[in-house]
Amino acid sequence: MGKRGSSAAFVFSGCAKGLAWGQADRNRGRYAEKTAEMRTPDPLGFLRAALLLYLKRIIIRKELVMKLLRVDTLEEARDKLRGVFAGRAPETEMVRAADALGRTLAGDVVSREAVPSFYRSSVDGYAVRSADTAGASESIPAFLEMIGEIPMGTAAGKAIGSGQCMYVPTGGMVPEGADAVVMVEYCEPFDADHVAVYEAVPFGGSVVVPGEDVKEGQLLLARGSVIGPAGIGALAAAGIGEVPVYQPWRVSILSTGDELVMPGRRPGPGQVRDINSAALAASAAKAGFQVIRTRLLADDEALLEAAVREAMADSDLVLVSGGSSQGKKDVTCEVLDRVSGGGVFTHGLAIKPGKPTILGFDSESGALLMGLPGHPVAALTVFGLLAFWLWRELTGQREEWPAMARMRTNLASAPGKLTCVPVRLYRGADGYEAEPVLGKSGLITTMSQADGYVKVEMNREGLKRGEWVEIHRFL
Repeated sequence: MGKRGSSAAFVFSGCAKGLAWGQADRNRGRYAEKTAEMRTPDPLGFLRAALLLYLKRIIIRKELVMKLLRVDTLEEARDKLRGVFAGRAPETEMVRAADALGRTLAGDVVSREAVPSFYRSSVDGYAVRSADTAGASESIPAFLEMIGEIPMGTAAGKAIGSGQCMYVPTGGMVPEGADAVVMVEYCEPFDADHVAVYEAVPFGGSVVVPGEDVKEGQLLLARGSVIGPAGIGALAAAGIGEVPVYQPWRVSILSTGDELVMPGRRPGPGQVRDINSAALAASAAKAGFQVIRTRLLADDEALLEAAVREAMADSDLVLVSGGSSQGKKDVTCEVLDRVSGGGVFTHGLAIKPGKPTILGFDSESGALLMGLPGHPVAALTVFGLLAFWLWRELTGQREEWPAMARMRTNLASAPGKLTCVPVRLYRGADGYEAEPVLGKSGLITTMSQADGYVKVEMNREGLKRGEWVEIHRFL
């Protein structure tokens, strides 16, 4: 029993070891197979990866195409701006009438008195009763008694009767009893007390009646009027010393681009001078805005965001010029959308030039954000069509009427977008003639050498020679 038990134990022990060694061999085999699988290329895996990459590119391209298809027409962009600024009129202030040149009236101005306030002569001559001059001529003059002279800036002092007259200078007060003034050129002293009158005058001849220029309670200047020299004169005539005007928009201009240098520097290889800052600042000033800063920035997202945030704090309008072409455009759009809390509402316009335009609004600061194309002509065109248009809309300014001209040549245009083409005007046989100033939107001289521009509507393929067109002025 002892030997058989020992033998059995030995056999059992050997079997157990054999089983363990076999299991170990099997484990090593599976590990080797797994390692081999990992080292051996899997054609299906590569195919799956390639397919995923292809689908990803298709999705990105589709998103890009959809972005491009979502561009706004000019009217759609303007409607969005109207909606954003509904109930957000610019702030107003009172200024001295003498300092109001170029400002936009924020309310109607009504005259509190009649202008003139008395009967006033419009010529140098003799105040008469018109009936006393009836039939007077070179051969048969009327003889009137001269009873005095009215000094400028004083009251007449006395009235005239039938057969009498008084000398009155231009702008002087017509005496009571007189209803006309005979020009001194048609009169001649006859003796010390009489004047010969060689021309008959009608009732009211050469006399400005009270209120003929401005009546009491009459609208003198309407809201939205841009006050010019004549407006300053009208305010002075009515004795109005202060008027309500809109405060100008405060504008910040940020030009972006690694290739840009200041206008006073000589560009190096691959560099160009910054045109847009100077041109946009001039356009803003001409529009009546106040430019509070211009900055030249490198193409850096963090730098751009910091600059936009700083500008939003004290600006009504922030212009970001450049960085709106494909690629950089997305960065500009992301920055403007981020700083405005999702306020970007336009990402492209169906306008040539000017397609890569971005519009956004920050409700907290009230700042309008505009990403403008880097090409100068495109940037200036969009600024006029949207920023200046919006200011005129909000302040109630009247629309400027375009001039009319005939096209000198045919002008082709791609349908599907509004095309603005600079033109030069020439005098023709029956009016003005317009000749396109052709060139890429990066060439500032296409605008500086033009007198205005024509619009080719998006449903047109061009304009024909001899066709009458509207000429719009650049800002």
